[in-house]
Amino acid sequence: MQRGMNDPTAGERNNPGAESNIQRLLAGWRNTDWPVVHVRHNSRTPGSPFWPGQPGAEFQPALAPLSHEHVVEKNVPDAFTHSGLERWLNVRGIKQLVIVGVSTSNSVEATARTAGNLGLDTHVVADATFTFAKRDYAGTYRTANEVHAMSLANLEGEYAAIIHTNDALTLLTAFRPYPLQSGEFSAY
Repeated sequence: MQRGMNDPTAGERNNPGAESNIQRLLAGWRNTDWPVVHVRHNSRTPGSPFWPGQPGAEFQPALAPLSHEHVVEKNVPDAFTHSGLERWLNVRGIKQLVIVGVSTSNSVEATARTAGNLGLDTHVVADATFTFAKRDYAGTYRTANEVHAMSLANLEGEYAAIIHTNDALTLLTAFRPYPLQSGEFSAY
């Protein structure tokens, strides 16, 4: 959740309450001392709002990591590719993920697909993610809600469970406490 995601040139988006839901989830995870991983996209394209050192590459203040929270740096949509995230999770025995953020049709979908392919118990929070309107391959304009719904449909079942914020907060009581004992699982 970097500042560049609020750039008006990104176009029409959906889920205007996504940031509030992410804040609720972040507070819930922090209150139960569950591990949290923040992902920062560093663009390889000069002039991008996510180019390192630009204001857009910084985290939104309300969603910024605490000093003890893990930050993954990536430069492709998938948070697992060339980032060390898989190893970080494996070292801690974490097998369950709750994914929030942006954009549903890009980084969220790419990351959830990899997580599912790795055999992780993956949850994507539909109302704590958002995306932008775009034209499909045939040139038909698709609203942000349509793009979002299709991305979630692509993930549902095969790669992840699609849930909502209240469901994710309920998971906090179902997951076992952190730190882990040998062979146990956790979530972030």
